Amino acid sequence: MPPYDIPVPAAVPVVSVKPVVLPTPERGTDLRVRVSAPVTGRDLPVVLFAHGFGSSLEGYGPLADYWAAHGFVVIQPTHLDSRTVGLPQDDPRTPRIWRFRVEDLKHVLDHLDTLAAAVPGLTGRLDPSRIAAAGHSFGGQTAGNLLGLRVLDPVTGRAEDLSDPRVSAGVLLATAGRGGPDLTPFAAEHFPFMNPDFAHMTTPALVVVGDRDDSPLSVRGPEWMADPYVLGPGGKSLLTLFGAEHSLGGIAGHEAKETTDENPARVSLVQQVTWAYLRHALGVDSTAWTAARKVLAENAHPLGRLESR
Repeated sequence: MPPYDIPVPAAVPVVSVKPVVLPTPERGTDLRVRVSAPVTGRDLPVVLFAHGFGSSLEGYGPLADYWAAHGFVVIQPTHLDSRTVGLPQDDPRTPRIWRFRVEDLKHVLDHLDTLAAAVPGLTGRLDPSRIAAAGHSFGGQTAGNLLGLRVLDPVTGRAEDLSDPRVSAGVLLATAGRGGPDLTPFAAEHFPFMNPDFAHMTTPALVVVGDRDDSPLSVRGPEWMADPYVLGPGGKSLLTLFGAEHSLGGIAGHEAKETTDENPARVSLVQQVTWAYLRHALGVDSTAWTAARKVLAENAHPLGRLESR
């Protein structure tokens, strides 16, 4: 029996191809993508994953590898803010980095067949009717845009609906809350796009937070990260991890230096609960999600609490 009594099948081998390059002349830099998939199975659901600020397609192995080994095709683009791109701060694209990120995910959705063809044996095995968007930190806002989250663009002054009907579920990990007076002066000055409106984020989502994730970007403390759950419409779930900081125990990468709260058991719990949720929300099977909700109800579990509304 897997840990925590959440029924998870045995992992299968994974094939991963990187970089698959999608031409994006309007972006100024071609989009580099990593695609990971199990070597067996058909009608595979898809997870688009948006990395945190500065990361790349190389990051988040603890999640991407786990999801792929348990039946998902995981697609990880490298956004323009990645350290591997090296975009200068005075680059004219910088003020709209948040918007380029959203367009990256949409470009991936437009080219699923191309990406599948780049992976040996994957053509014809994806299920394009079962797609989720997930992201950590800045990537959570990026994924949230496809779910209905709106950003007041500091350049245009408009808050456009960038949701995508091809995406039917989401997982938002350590994602920023409201802007305005909830931001520190530093955040308000340097991240003017950090002003999400969750009122229209109607797509079902699991929000994952750490109760010690005291962000230097907000004056509110760890509760700020729960805003996508608290302020969003119903159909959401919230996993609160006890003792977790921004890396949620180490999801950003195997031996990632930015992990300040390394905890393999916590990472294992995040892996299992997110996997169970994705299967449930995408209509694959709800057995593991039902078990997870039972195991993590109220305060009965030492690592976290799961609630839904």
